[in-house]
Order: sequence, then C-alpha cells, then structure tokens
Amino acid sequence: MVRSDDEWRRELTPEEYRVLRQAGTERPYTGEYWDTHTAGVYQCRACGTELFTSNEKFDSHCGWPSFWAPLAEGTVRYIHDRTLGMDRVEVRCTNCDSHLGHLFEGEGYRTPTDQRYCINSVSLRLVTAENADSTAATES
Repeated sequence: MVRSDDEWRRELTPEEYRVLRQAGTERPYTGEYWDTHTAGVYQCRACGTELFTSNEKFDSHCGWPSFWAPLAEGTVRYIHDRTLGMDRVEVRCTNCDSHLGHLFEGEGYRTPTDQRYCINSVSLRLVTAENADSTAATES
C-alpha cells in the first residue's frame, strides 16, 4: 500500500500520523486498548489489516496493549531499532509500513512465546463481533 505523505496526513488524525507514520509512542496508560479485555480482532488503524487477536492479548501492566504473538505469520515485519539509545525491535504493519510498537523477548511473562508485542493503542482498531455486525448491516 503506497500513499503519499499528504494522503496519510489527510486520512489520519495528528496523533495517529505521529505514531503510525513517524514512529512515535503514545503515553503509557492513556491509550484506548491498554486494559481492554473485549474479544475481537485488532486491525491496523491505517490500512485495516488484521494484526492481532484478543486470544493473544495479555496483561503485562506496562501501559500499552500487549500480545504474545501476531495473528498470522507475515502480517507484521521487524526492524532493528537503535533510537533513543536503546537496542530493540520495531514492529510495523507489513501491508502499509505503519509503526505499531516494539517486540520484547525474554522478560519472563508466562506466555507461550515469552514475547511481548508492546503496541500503541492508536495504531490499532478493535473489531468485535458486535461492531462487525453493525458495520455489515450499515453497508447492506
């Protein structure tokens, strides 16, 4: 998915643009989904690609939504990130190359992968069975 910078600025709010297109980070404990326990699929807010599900979401108490695995292989890509004096792995949407957050490993969480995908809420949109049904009814 290729869009110009101007197109992204028109389609996204200033905060969405800052995080998704400029690799920003929202403040901890302020995002819409950091403590959400609703069942559903988390899509990329920029392009709608399905990235994570509530089945892999867990409470890491870090202030951002945390997942132990993406929905499917190939939905996210990884970039070695050495900004801010840290050595970490950036997670991006494979479809539109939007910044989602970072991947951390070996932190001792009792999850099947011992990985924490620390994802900005503003990078995601939660689609539940309820809001998927209402969207389908509206489009009919």
